[in-house]
Amino acid sequence: MAFLEDGNHTSVTEFILLGLTNDPVLKVVLFTIILCIYLVTVSGNLSTILLIRVSSQLHHPMYFFLSHLASTDIGYSSSVTPNMLVNFLVERNTISFLGCTIQLGSGAFFGTLECFLLATMAYDRFVAICNPLLYSTKMSTRVCVQLLVGSYIGGFLNASSFILSFFSLLFCGPNRVNHFFCDLAPLVELSCSSGRVPIVPASFCSAIVIIVTVFVIAVSYTYILITILKMRSTEGRHKAFSTCTSHLTAVTLFYGTITFIYAMPKSNYSTDQNKVVSVFYMVVIPMLNPLIYSLRNNEIKGALKREIGRKIFS
Repeated sequence: MAFLEDGNHTSVTEFILLGLTNDPVLKVVLFTIILCIYLVTVSGNLSTILLIRVSSQLHHPMYFFLSHLASTDIGYSSSVTPNMLVNFLVERNTISFLGCTIQLGSGAFFGTLECFLLATMAYDRFVAICNPLLYSTKMSTRVCVQLLVGSYIGGFLNASSFILSFFSLLFCGPNRVNHFFCDLAPLVELSCSSGRVPIVPASFCSAIVIIVTVFVIAVSYTYILITILKMRSTEGRHKAFSTCTSHLTAVTLFYGTITFIYAMPKSNYSTDQNKVVSVFYMVVIPMLNPLIYSLRNNEIKGALKREIGRKIFS
């Protein structure tokens, strides 16, 4: 444990991440599983990005946002997974104060960016299904870039609020973080700061992000559902709904786990449950997203077949 004397206070300069388990056998098993998940995450999302770039049939706003969602998933998983893998290999996994700040900030940034991109993609589906004649105007290149820049700015602002809250905390004793990454909640438990005032910025910004993005998604799909039900053609209904199923699946998985972590009362779940759910939404979901979109999206499957066929017969 390293300390830095500062007047009458003792400041912690590094933290010890306790990780998921202390069982040596379970560590090996989890290392193998999570390494495979991470490799699939990186390769799957990179393949999605590459396919969208090279296939002219996928040069549409929906896939423009999907390519950025794929890069966000890589960043989101990479913010915690490499360090988690190290934790399985060493007896004591330490992370510096600066390293903890970077991990906390990057996790908050990519998590927020994912929320905004999912909301933007819901809006894109709303325009495509409810206002198809105005789609090219309402989702022009300029509008898409503005929505994307707004999403990145939102991610940066929320990440800044987390970093500000972290720097507002005082650490004067224990430095053992009961988690596999530097999350704000276990860091607050270690802090000797009085009250919960230091985490107000992060809590406020996170609440705004979730409320705004959930509102956009809920309103978009309410109008989409009404429009689909008004369609007389069964084939038209099926085609319209099929374009939304992959996105709805991704939204349900992501927001379902976030709700479990941040909305349920702390007395209803243990720290171990918190860790498991965190692994799911920060490690597993980034792997599932490219699989969801590739298996449930006919345009992506068709583009993939065309590109493979072109490579084989070229």
